Amino acid sequence: MEIEGKIIQLLPVQKGSSSRGEWQKQDFILETQDQYPKKVCISVWNSKFEVEPYLNTSVKVSINIESREYNERWYTDVKAWKLEPLSGSANEPEAAPSDYPDVNKNIQGAGEDEELDDLPF
Repeated sequence: MEIEGKIIQLLPVQKGSSSRGEWQKQDFILETQDQYPKKVCISVWNSKFEVEPYLNTSVKVSINIESREYNERWYTDVKAWKLEPLSGSANEPEAAPSDYPDVNKNIQGAGEDEELDDLPF
């Protein structure tokens, strides 16, 4: 599943150990950009990716949702496994200015519409 929104808050990193070894979890709050915005707490386990650079940025998050029962109560986890900025986000790398020439075009021997695949040296 995927969910889109803006990361509005990072919660502290939680660390611990279990029978499987050391673990680390960080939760973040994503606010959807719908007509009626919703806030969703999403977890990232064992540093699959860094969330901090995306704070206050619109992103698309790929998630898994799972519920489990414990003592006749149900708990739901929303776990992120991929995060990517949406186009036009503040932290997205800028495109190269258009006034720089395309190094593959107009090299000696290349036609107007033809591009070379190898380097000129």
